[in-house]
Amino acid sequence: MHSACVVEIVKRFKEQADADAAMPMIKYMRNQFAFLGLPNPVRTSITKPWVKEFERLTEEQLIQAVEELWDLPEREYQYAALSLLEKYKKSSGTGHVDFLEKIIINKSWWDTVDTIASHLVGAFFLRYPELISAYTERWIRSDNMWLQRTALLFQLTYKQQTDQERLFSYILLCKDSDQFFIRKAIGWSLRELSKSDPQAVISFMQQYTLSPLSQREALKVINRKQQSVSSQSIV
Repeated sequence: MHSACVVEIVKRFKEQADADAAMPMIKYMRNQFAFLGLPNPVRTSITKPWVKEFERLTEEQLIQAVEELWDLPEREYQYAALSLLEKYKKSSGTGHVDFLEKIIINKSWWDTVDTIASHLVGAFFLRYPELISAYTERWIRSDNMWLQRTALLFQLTYKQQTDQERLFSYILLCKDSDQFFIRKAIGWSLRELSKSDPQAVISFMQQYTLSPLSQREALKVINRKQQSVSSQSIV
């Protein structure tokens, strides 16, 4: 028997399910998951009031609801679970990171992992910085690509708070990976850092050779700014 929280979102989602709309979603996600066929605006319009209705869950109730949603086959339920976790991310206890790790490695794909990494894990470690090393050092050295990606991306929104030494060391540990999602994450993390400290990114990339994909992603903002300055100079 599902919790009341889950029963309610299942009911609301199924009322709006569209099998025809689900087909391109399944294809876009490379047939990794089933979908109900809820476009983002529809799903959001259902999820927002639902989250507000269940904003007084205990941590135990929250974890139970997320686990139940994670077990359901259609991908929209995992998205709903992440919306619920977002609501509670400022009140979670120190053990919450173990649960986040559990859902990172279950039903893993970029659409859930990136949200968990940059929004949930990132927020958690801002509250409990003393736990960063114990978890992220293990993740980056693990043989799980999605834990490695999380270690690379958890600081994505940190800006000036980014621990550059940690980020650069993690990039060096996996810069020769042949995994697309790792190469992309390296470039993405550097691109975000370049918005607050472009010189640090330039200096790092002058010292080390990254994959072409990582380089392209890392330099997007820097190149765009340089092109803008050049255009202004010509005018």
